[in-house]
Amino acid sequence: MRGFVAGILLAQFSHLAQAPPSRSENLKFSHRFHLTQAKATCLDCHTAVVSSSSASDNNLPLEETCLQCHNGTKARKECTLCHIDPEKAKPFESPHRDFRFNHQRHLQFGNLAPLLASAIDQGSYLGRAGNIRKHLDTNNPCTACHRGLRETDFSSLNNLPQMADCLVCHTEIDPPFSCSFCHTPEAQIKPAGHTPEYIDLHSSTGFELDKPSCTICHGTNFRCMGCH
Repeated sequence: MRGFVAGILLAQFSHLAQAPPSRSENLKFSHRFHLTQAKATCLDCHTAVVSSSSASDNNLPLEETCLQCHNGTKARKECTLCHIDPEKAKPFESPHRDFRFNHQRHLQFGNLAPLLASAIDQGSYLGRAGNIRKHLDTNNPCTACHRGLRETDFSSLNNLPQMADCLVCHTEIDPPFSCSFCHTPEAQIKPAGHTPEYIDLHSSTGFELDKPSCTICHGTNFRCMGCH
């Protein structure tokens, strides 16, 4: 069971952390089933988020939490087996996170879905909204940021918040000075494509910029002194 609990670390808020490719090889778990059929709520399992003040906190369910249902009595017998091969169950180590986030403080603001939806509808959402909008007619404050979990089994980076979500409220964008508000000093946030050639050419006439991507870091009011 400990392997089961640790095996869903990817559900943590981390747009930078990558779990090993084998994270689900020996694990039976479905967010879709638990949210739609078992009728579990996010806080039924992730109870620690209400007091979590750091991105480094482990907000995954405890083994005791899982055993409230997976004890052979409440859950169907075939659901009590969490591992294809229990002998090969291995816990994951929590990935290092190089950003700051406070779940407790953000949950105090209530459901942020209407704010995100309004930004998309008004065209002020920085970046590409994709299919985000369809998930924002929700009263669940968790799924406002962790979207699509009712439609997927194993969570992935697609179910985690985007930086553009944060910028709906955190509108003061002045790189590189504002970066440290969310990113820790060791964070590697400069895009790999920002080579010396790019820096020399990006302001040239005829140079094609992917402006929707630029706004994520630079906002809509670019200031040259932010980089130079």
